[in-house]
Amino acid sequence: MENFPVINLENINGEERKAILDQIEDACQYWGFFELVNHGIPLELLDTVERLTKEHYRKCMEKRFKEAVSSKGLEDEVKDMDWESTFFLRHLPTSNISEITDLSQEYRDAMKEFAQKLEKLAEELLDLLCENLGLEKGYLKNAFYGSRGPNFGTKVANYPACPKPELVKGLRAHTDAGGIILLLQDDKVSGLQLLKNGQWVDVPPMRHSIVVNLGDQIEVITNGRYKSVEHRVIAQTNGTRMSVASFYNPASDALIYPAPVLLEQKAEDTEQVYPKFVFEDYMKLYATLKFQPKEPRFEAMKAVGSF
Repeated sequence: MENFPVINLENINGEERKAILDQIEDACQYWGFFELVNHGIPLELLDTVERLTKEHYRKCMEKRFKEAVSSKGLEDEVKDMDWESTFFLRHLPTSNISEITDLSQEYRDAMKEFAQKLEKLAEELLDLLCENLGLEKGYLKNAFYGSRGPNFGTKVANYPACPKPELVKGLRAHTDAGGIILLLQDDKVSGLQLLKNGQWVDVPPMRHSIVVNLGDQIEVITNGRYKSVEHRVIAQTNGTRMSVASFYNPASDALIYPAPVLLEQKAEDTEQVYPKFVFEDYMKLYATLKFQPKEPRFEAMKAVGSF
């Protein structure tokens, strides 16, 4: 199988722009995932976030996780549990970082700075997608905007070593509901996989890279030209895998629908196949159907009501 796409953004504003855009287009069309290097986020900041995330897990979360799973026993396959320890930070439209009581001030400051850098990178990537799609600059950001601006938050997860990984998933297979996802993952302990052509493919750990994947809303807005891709985390026997995944999503009241210009381009060979809906309504449905195929979710949104 071909190599997982790794894209170097260093010369995106130079003479290599066309070649880099082509790489992004290929990754969006055929993978739904890619890995960025030379993305502009300071490497020292990435190191700090990784160090503090691992310290916080050991100090504040590891004992709780072990107590929570000790009762499971793992004698039989567990289908409805994920072998992960998580907490969530909200950045936009308002931040909740100051409300998370067990974070050190150093960790709060680092995550605030990290979120600002990731927000900028997410918006730059959305504009690169617009350029490839033939959409005006800012179209995707504006589509996400709603009345209060986009939702942006971070899921901080640790996947501890599992004594019987064949009986439990680190995180069950799913597509992401939102827009564009940026992930800082452990560079030593693997586990993230995506489904491509019916086969599970490893997303390679790589120091200082940012893994990018597309959510369901990008699939809708591009009317299927770009697709969200099923992915999962495999529990490992050795080491705890760190994952800091930031989700740049539409506002709750954003109205999501295929970009009209993309429908016009394809009008001769297809009719509109994706629905028009308010993002909050999609999320309510997703909350109950996250680990099921996405296509029935799209069909259900068609039935919710026409605009």
